[in-house]
Amino acid sequence: MRWVALSATGRLAQVELTTPMNTARANLVPTRVDHDVLMSWTAAEDGYVGAVSSRGTAYRLGLSDLPTLAPSGPWSLWDGPLAHDLLSASDDEHIIGLYSLGLDAPPLALGTRRGTVKRVVPEYKGWDSWQVMSVKDDDEIVGSNAAADGDDLVVITTDAQLLRLSAREVRPQGRSAGGMAGIKLAEGAEVIFFGAITKDERDGAIVATLAVGADSPATVKTTAFDQYPTKGRATGGVRTHRFLKGQHHLTLAWAGLPPVRACDAQGAPRNLPSCDDRRDGTGSKVYGPFYALG
Repeated sequence: MRWVALSATGRLAQVELTTPMNTARANLVPTRVDHDVLMSWTAAEDGYVGAVSSRGTAYRLGLSDLPTLAPSGPWSLWDGPLAHDLLSASDDEHIIGLYSLGLDAPPLALGTRRGTVKRVVPEYKGWDSWQVMSVKDDDEIVGSNAAADGDDLVVITTDAQLLRLSAREVRPQGRSAGGMAGIKLAEGAEVIFFGAITKDERDGAIVATLAVGADSPATVKTTAFDQYPTKGRATGGVRTHRFLKGQHHLTLAWAGLPPVRACDAQGAPRNLPSCDDRRDGTGSKVYGPFYALG
């Protein structure tokens, strides 16, 4: 099966695999390379995938202009085209995820910076671009993922709250709908991560967070996903990272199957600590710039 991947630095590539993407990714050569942190991936349907922007626009993405990665890795997307440029996205949007265009695929789940969530009924009629969510001018989509009823949605905020929500609580809507309340945000807080964990991934998934402050070193923490309870929609989350003195917010967060990787803004690898069993621990101190987790 052919898969398309989007790097955390916005670059695209394809790879032909005989195993599921998560399996292949976990078995890759462990050597780190530039631009190897992945933000999103999906299987291609008839040579195309969908790409979702922060403004709620989906684009049809063909594979002909994408470089091919060696299945055994390591996977570096350094020479892949920038998704924003390839898809001619507008200046006020960026590409945040990929998804299958198959009509039998699970609904596409979307989450915004202001805490709105949505699942979209699968629909595709050969368009080059189309709307999958109506987004307010003061908001933007921060993450997307396929999510069936039995899966979990994950929302992580700047004030270190994580909401684990059953996807079935977010009923699928049509393309023009604006979604519904996902997490109850504290004053001044915003969502920095939205994603989904399938029911088959729950036992092995992890959560990674990076806390910062003006007067304290940054700290990174990775914790098993099963440490977080499921809560209802439009509620607050549970604390996922305890701040040190001088720290005041999270700048990065991620949830998914290991390995989790980190990079700086130029795509260069950054090291991460081992998993911490404490759900609200302070993490391990790190130094230098971090741009993305994935």
